[in-house]
Amino acid sequence: MFIQLLTLPIIFFLTIPLFFFILNKNSKSQKSDVLPKRYPIIGSYFAVKSNLSNRVQWITQILQNCPSATYTLHLVFGYRWILTANPDNVHHILKTNFNNYPKGYFFISVFFDFLGNGIFNADGESWKFERQLSSHEFNTKSLRKFVETVVDTELHDRLVPVLSDAASDETVLDLQDVLQRFAFDNVCKIAFGHDPACLLPCLPQTQFADAFEEATQLSSGRFRDPLSAPWRIKRFFNIGSERKLKMAIAQVRDFAKKIVREKKQELADKSSLKSVDLLSRFLSSGHSDENFVTDIVISFILAGRDTTSAALTWFFWLIYEHPEVEKEILKEIKEKSDTPVYEEVKDMVYVHASLCESMRLYPPVPTDGKLAVEDAVLPDGTEVKRGNMVTYAPYAMGRMEKIWGTDWAEFKPERWLERDEAGKWSFVGRDPYTYPVFNAGPRICLGKEMAFLQMKRLVAGVLRRFKLVPAVEQGFQPVFVAHLTAKMKGGFPIRVEEREEFD
Repeated sequence: MFIQLLTLPIIFFLTIPLFFFILNKNSKSQKSDVLPKRYPIIGSYFAVKSNLSNRVQWITQILQNCPSATYTLHLVFGYRWILTANPDNVHHILKTNFNNYPKGYFFISVFFDFLGNGIFNADGESWKFERQLSSHEFNTKSLRKFVETVVDTELHDRLVPVLSDAASDETVLDLQDVLQRFAFDNVCKIAFGHDPACLLPCLPQTQFADAFEEATQLSSGRFRDPLSAPWRIKRFFNIGSERKLKMAIAQVRDFAKKIVREKKQELADKSSLKSVDLLSRFLSSGHSDENFVTDIVISFILAGRDTTSAALTWFFWLIYEHPEVEKEILKEIKEKSDTPVYEEVKDMVYVHASLCESMRLYPPVPTDGKLAVEDAVLPDGTEVKRGNMVTYAPYAMGRMEKIWGTDWAEFKPERWLERDEAGKWSFVGRDPYTYPVFNAGPRICLGKEMAFLQMKRLVAGVLRRFKLVPAVEQGFQPVFVAHLTAKMKGGFPIRVEEREEFD
């Protein structure tokens, strides 16, 4: 009798989700509304689950159909997830009420195994300390010069030869993979002073890069799951994806700590600091705790590895689709060809505008979530309860007619430019709460200038010598997928053509 009484509630709770699943499945035969259906107890769980693969596009469609570009999604057991593409709300979250919206326990716990207490996985006093320390190092002229040297070396010694060989051999390259290798080499040199040599002519697989990629993908898989119980159970029993993640993280952190120890010894043997990579700077400033500097540097590698490569992947697709834009870019590159490196990238306003426009449509980080510490009310009147997840969506914001006008779907670098009386272009930016591609407020990206330098140097160095032609069937449309950062699904196959003349 006791077993029967115990079994009845279990059957009841198992039957409820099944009932609503059938109801949801049957409703698909009818014309569904844009806004997700909501049921008792489970909220819009099935809608969330069925849109995991196109989560960003689904969120965008919802927000485009909300008057204030904000929507409260109801999940299991009354949990509320607030989504917004409203610039006033973004300003409230990232600036005026910054302390009420930290990353929060959920985000930190998801990525703690991988990132530890690194700056991108920290809140409160820990974050403030790391931000202050990092900000000081990022603002030095010597680091900027070091970045210029690293980027130019990787460009001329590795990327250009790889593209030249592909042009000569008429082989197809995955541009997304090539750009990721370029970015990974760069960021490891800048962060660690270590060269993983991913972008060699043979395009080798390297243990550190492979482990880092697997750790990133599996960690982001945790975050995408609407329920955390499955991955927590797998982690407890060390099975499946969690076993793979544990092994990948161990490889990354062991390798990183090995570099930290070697760098400590190198600095101890020197009478003065000559290395200008970030790790050397952190260690030389007196912060020698192995775990502390490892966490910080791994976070910087994560931030710098996929963001620039993602932005450039979509940029090259868009300029191929818009030859008139490519023509303007080539004209500007030719005008700046005899200019010193830093002056060249600083003065490339049309390239800068084209990159901004590309990232408007395809931001490297399409969504960013916070956790409300206390009850609040957003500027548009949306109520926020303590413990609610609050997510702003740069991908959706780039597709808002209220922000960008009726031509928001068009790729138009000119929307970022204006001509003076002499007909010369000048760049006209948007405030970071309307265009939060590099975050905004106290957490605005420290590496923004570094990212633009890297991207503009690569664009100039590549396009002055090569034309990149997608190796795809006519009518092909790439698919935007979001992990921790954006990807082009299946990669970006291209053929490389040498430019016979630079016009």
